[in-house]
Amino acid sequence: MNTAQQNKLGPFIVLIFIYFLVGFLTTVNGQCQAPLKIAFLMHAGELKNTFITLISFSFFLAYLLNGTLGYKWINKFGYKKTLIRGLLAMVCGLTVFFFSSWFTVRYENLNVLIAGAHIPYGYFIFLFGSYLMGTSATLLQVVINPYVAAYEVKGTQPVQRMNIVCAFNSFGTTIAPFFVTGVMFGGLAIEEVQVKQLMVPFLILAAFIAFTAFITQRLYLPDVMHTKAAKGEKLERSIWSFRHLTLGVIAIFFYVGAEVSIGVNVNLNALELENSGQTLSFFGMKHIVIGGIDFGLPALLATLYWGGLMVGRIVSSYLKHISPRIQLTVTTILAASFTLIALVTNNLWLLVTVGLFHSVMWGCIFTLAITGLNKYTSKASGVFMMGVFGGAVFPFLQGILADSWGSWQYTWILVVICELVMLYYALLGSKIRKTDEVENTP
Repeated sequence: MNTAQQNKLGPFIVLIFIYFLVGFLTTVNGQCQAPLKIAFLMHAGELKNTFITLISFSFFLAYLLNGTLGYKWINKFGYKKTLIRGLLAMVCGLTVFFFSSWFTVRYENLNVLIAGAHIPYGYFIFLFGSYLMGTSATLLQVVINPYVAAYEVKGTQPVQRMNIVCAFNSFGTTIAPFFVTGVMFGGLAIEEVQVKQLMVPFLILAAFIAFTAFITQRLYLPDVMHTKAAKGEKLERSIWSFRHLTLGVIAIFFYVGAEVSIGVNVNLNALELENSGQTLSFFGMKHIVIGGIDFGLPALLATLYWGGLMVGRIVSSYLKHISPRIQLTVTTILAASFTLIALVTNNLWLLVTVGLFHSVMWGCIFTLAITGLNKYTSKASGVFMMGVFGGAVFPFLQGILADSWGSWQYTWILVVICELVMLYYALLGSKIRKTDEVENTP
């Protein structure tokens, strides 16, 4: 491989690794729900599901509040410096996670009474850490998504590059459930988890991300042309005047809502089934034991779901001749059908197969939403990230419904609704009007 090609691949590989970290730590955050439901919310009564889904709500709230911050930083500081700021925000979030655990252990009797539920103060500190982690993920994705779409690598199309980085993101989400179960909690049953076990893993992760930021600062990562306004240039149009982008933000709101709802709540549904006396089994196995550690079937469900996203993204990275619109149309139809069948049959193994269909949706929606925007691209990426707030709304709403209905089973109807909204975007909403085409800045 010649030097020019190596230089082309270098920044792409850096972004792949950082996107892996985003996926890994996003899922670590979500997978903490089930253990923390026991460790933090032992005395939350009938509101456990509502309170525990606030962890994901706090994480994804950051996308709504900080998406525009990302593109402002890109225009002011450039892609690389914004990337470093995103990594430092991640270090802060992990440090707050450590402090929440330490505070809860040190002051275990300090709690607040909310609607009859006794909630430790450390839980609210953890929610703030979750918000900081979401802020980090927002900044990093505001940088990575448009960069990958615009940064040309020989023999690839934008949607392919998006699916490649998303595949590594999914690899992070796939191994995260086992990291939480096997490393953070040492293979203990959910009922035996203690808050003090969080401290050391979060400190180690914070140190590792700090080292990653230090290395990234010294790597070559050039800006890409025609993706942001020139210095001092004012954009003539409102970013919301582009119809295909505006509807793309709505589509990604429902997509992330569906993706995260299954990813973070399927294990809670599995625990509900086990507690009601129903036996989960995987090809006849009731336990998954690796290296003497019992990882449990709830963790396996989440791993299979995120693993499905990884496999699907690897496969789709080779589909250079199939348009994003066709890919999105087919996968939304299949996802809606499989989710509906899983809902009626209460079959969680069938539900997690939806990850295969979810795999291409992010890349397809983002590619369709920013097509033809040129100098508006970085700003579009920022407002696009606001749609990720769906990852806060739908899992939280699902938790409320689970508490209200006394079961998780029929709450999956929310996911079916999300799939149908994305199907509309694929068929109609993603079409670009002639008035929405932008010329390249000379």
